[in-house]
Amino acid sequence: MDAERLEKLFDQVRADKLTISAAVAQLRHLPFEDLGFAKIDHHRALRQGFPEVILGQGKQAKDIAAIVRAMRRRKSNILVTRLDAEKATALKRLRTGLKFHAAAHAATWVQKTLRVRGKGTILVVCAGTSDIPVAEEAVLTATMMGNHVEKLFDVGVAGIHRLLENRLRLDSAAVLIVVAGMEGALPSVVAGLIDKPVIAVPTSVGYGASFNGLSALLGMLNSCAAGVTVVNIDNGFGAGFAASLINRV
Repeated sequence: MDAERLEKLFDQVRADKLTISAAVAQLRHLPFEDLGFAKIDHHRALRQGFPEVILGQGKQAKDIAAIVRAMRRRKSNILVTRLDAEKATALKRLRTGLKFHAAAHAATWVQKTLRVRGKGTILVVCAGTSDIPVAEEAVLTATMMGNHVEKLFDVGVAGIHRLLENRLRLDSAAVLIVVAGMEGALPSVVAGLIDKPVIAVPTSVGYGASFNGLSALLGMLNSCAAGVTVVNIDNGFGAGFAASLINRV
């Protein structure tokens, strides 16, 4: 349930097109619906502007399918993150209509037209091609939340001229998500070039001393450039969500 659907519901009651009891029935599962193994937060879209997102990691396909079924009954757009191809295939057999986004390791179900609510462009920048899955998760999240999103991939500091070639694109974005592994230097460089919010995303890409992304995380937290905010390792979803909230202001 989101604000738009709630307004339409009240309008129907006011116009005598819907009885009060029927309206109450539609609101029965607010603020949440108990499935036994999960409690679906149908109130979240009303509070935060986007429905609850399903984390696929650690869940069985049948349980994800049950959550999707409950959310579809409430006419919610659906985003399932952290899905591998095998689980996605099993999920699509259980719940037809889901679209699997292999690059982002995620699935979506769009029941309501995605309306652009963001005031500017969110630019997702990534250092290397190994960082693309995390970057694509950020792209998909921000897109599902109603933003115009652009990509700028493989422009890491090892070849800084690739980044500098795109100065106009950096300057024209309202919010930037910068994804990098290894030493995690790219967000500092980008933030030093522009006057826009930069959300840094460390990835677990790198050799032994990268400690599965810890080196990139610490490097970003210690950025000497002002205006850099850091999310957790490989958290493209969190970056996309935060960028969307900033882009609405």
